Amino acid sequence: MSIDFGFCEYISEIAIKSMLLEVSATPKPGLVDRNNSGAHKDMDFYTFMESCASQTFTFYKCALEGLKFEGKDKKELLRIIRPIGIEGENKMFNATRGVNTHKGLVFSLGIISAAAGLQYREAKNQKIDVEDICRRVMEITEGIVSRELEHLSKGSLSYGEELFKKHGIKGIRGEVEAGFPTVRNHSLPLFREFMKYEGDINDSLVQVLLHLMAITEDINILGRHGLDELEYTRTAAKEVLSLGGMLTEKGRRKVLELDKEFIRRNISPGGSADLLAVTLILYFLENSLL
Repeated sequence: MSIDFGFCEYISEIAIKSMLLEVSATPKPGLVDRNNSGAHKDMDFYTFMESCASQTFTFYKCALEGLKFEGKDKKELLRIIRPIGIEGENKMFNATRGVNTHKGLVFSLGIISAAAGLQYREAKNQKIDVEDICRRVMEITEGIVSRELEHLSKGSLSYGEELFKKHGIKGIRGEVEAGFPTVRNHSLPLFREFMKYEGDINDSLVQVLLHLMAITEDINILGRHGLDELEYTRTAAKEVLSLGGMLTEKGRRKVLELDKEFIRRNISPGGSADLLAVTLILYFLENSLL
């Protein structure tokens, strides 16, 4: 087949757009947004802008490899795109002067981009189906938790690796290997409902984030603090939602109060923020204009 490079450009465009909309949503308790840097002293809104801009070709290349892939074993595609992801991480660190802003999203959005390329290869000019994309994500990453987490040796471990070793928490690898169930079953249906009406996209994004905070096993929080602060975060998000969240004046005031409290306690629900960006790219994929 001839390669549709325009499709790869489109996938890169919506991946970057998802990252930009996520960081721009304000206020996000404990997270970098347009108001402040949240519980972070080494990054701000502009650091995220630079990081997003550095990833343009990462997602283009992942989509291209999905389009070109002819093998039967989809797991082989993960091996092919891994060097692209590593290159993307290096570009991120160069852009941010060593700060990790998007390592988790480079992983998640890169795999989704490759899965979108795979699907488009077989269903060109047809509507992109999110369930099919996520099934392909599962096929590409099958066994990743077992391969990458179950035989860890002592040494320099990431938050996610340390938490799996101590508590068996699978983190983003588990979420990806299962085809993003938190997004498919919770945040994406919610965002679809919000987008049926001509409401404020900023408020819709923050509202979806609050729902994710209430249910996500957030590696960022667990890695920084542990299970107690994760439970506090979930409870606090549920309390804000019970007041209406961004949909009521009382709820909006509570979101601002929670932002101050999260900054004081150094809580950053970055795992939930990443899933918000995943929610966005899947929404844009299923509403594709191709």
